[in-house]
Amino acid sequence: MASAVRFRSVVLDCPEPLELARFYAQVVGGTPEEEDPDWVVLEVPGGPRLSFQRAPGLTPPEWPRSDRNAQQFHLDLDGGATWEEMDAAEEKVLALGARVLDKEDKEKRDFVVYADPAGHPFCLCRIERP
Repeated sequence: MASAVRFRSVVLDCPEPLELARFYAQVVGGTPEEEDPDWVVLEVPGGPRLSFQRAPGLTPPEWPRSDRNAQQFHLDLDGGATWEEMDAAEEKVLALGARVLDKEDKEKRDFVVYADPAGHPFCLCRIERP
């Protein structure tokens, strides 16, 4: 019987791997480990491993367009259970260099879409706790 395939990591292409790894480390925790200048790994406490790979010619997707540089995936991050926690999470990611892509109807949708410093979309999601 073959062994099960196991999840290893999510890899983000970016112009500056260490810089983007430091951004996500400040958002979700962990310490970036630079294996070489073109590859940095972030072991996220209680979460998936994120890796960052140098891609000098990267053109980030244009949210929400799908006809050019289509978004291939995005990260959903837990921004908290209350709107106060979500506001604090937003303040934090914006101070670290993220920018808002879509904040319309946030109360109805329970999430806000941002771009990280390299332009990758990610969401802060309001996660209700039981």
